[in-house]
Amino acid sequence: MALSATQHTLVILAILLIAAASFLVGGALLARGWRFKRNLNTVDQKIAANERATGMLEPEPKSVRWQDRIVAMGADWVDTPFGRQLVAEEDRHLLDQCGVNDKRGQAQFFVARMTLAIFFPLCGFFLLANSTWMRFALIMFFGLAIGYMLPKWVMQRVAAERGRKVSEELPLLIDLLRLLQGVGLSVDQSLHVIETEFSNVLQVLGEEIAIASRQYRAGRTREQSMRRFSTVFDNEDLQSIARLIVQVEHHGGAVQEPLKLFSERIREQRKLDMKERVGKLTVKMTGVMVLTLLPGLLIITGGVGFLAVIRALTKIAGNV
Repeated sequence: MALSATQHTLVILAILLIAAASFLVGGALLARGWRFKRNLNTVDQKIAANERATGMLEPEPKSVRWQDRIVAMGADWVDTPFGRQLVAEEDRHLLDQCGVNDKRGQAQFFVARMTLAIFFPLCGFFLLANSTWMRFALIMFFGLAIGYMLPKWVMQRVAAERGRKVSEELPLLIDLLRLLQGVGLSVDQSLHVIETEFSNVLQVLGEEIAIASRQYRAGRTREQSMRRFSTVFDNEDLQSIARLIVQVEHHGGAVQEPLKLFSERIREQRKLDMKERVGKLTVKMTGVMVLTLLPGLLIITGGVGFLAVIRALTKIAGNV
């Protein structure tokens, strides 16, 4: 049974009312946090005004970009219980792997999920307006599901690509640590040199080392600053490197030989992985050869014999 024009209008209004109700619920939760935050901001503004009056701080900038306002508003929504459901801990870990787990990244992820979860069902409804109720329910369900999951799927592809780059950059990082430790630099100096001089080569690991160095300079211990480095990509080799750096920081000692053995083990593992990929590719190419080359080979080698047999059978049938 197709939907009439009045039913179309009612369905659109129902979707818009559901979206408005979601925003109202989130706004009520957000307002509760804003009241507490406003009191804290009032105290901070008074302290900042006193410090500017005494010359301890620079004057506050007069204009703020509208993009920053949107990011700040989205960040406030992410901090609400509703926002923590849309950007869960698993999603935050995924944003960590993509290198965008800050206020801007979380706000953009939140807005993308909200927008696509409303936009896709509306597009499906307008494209298939003359549909039955069952088809309409399926369109709404799959549109909502795809709109909700699409940002996560995109971030998973980006995280997988960054994980592949980490595996490629890890042997170079080990060799650099071994070289810098061999010339007498400390752990902090070695990480600083890698952060400043080799960031264009170690694009992913250099960024993670820079984050760990900032946390260490901010007052955290070496073990605390290397925790993100060792856990963000779920890589056992990175965990081993982080443990080795922490041990050298605490107990000292020569690390050239352990780093050499570790580098050889990683390279051997990469060779084994490459052999495995070549073996899988050989099996796939066998199927391609069977589908493409075998028919042509049969025609070339057996085509003449098949034609001779067909002609002989034709003459026999004609004589009969």
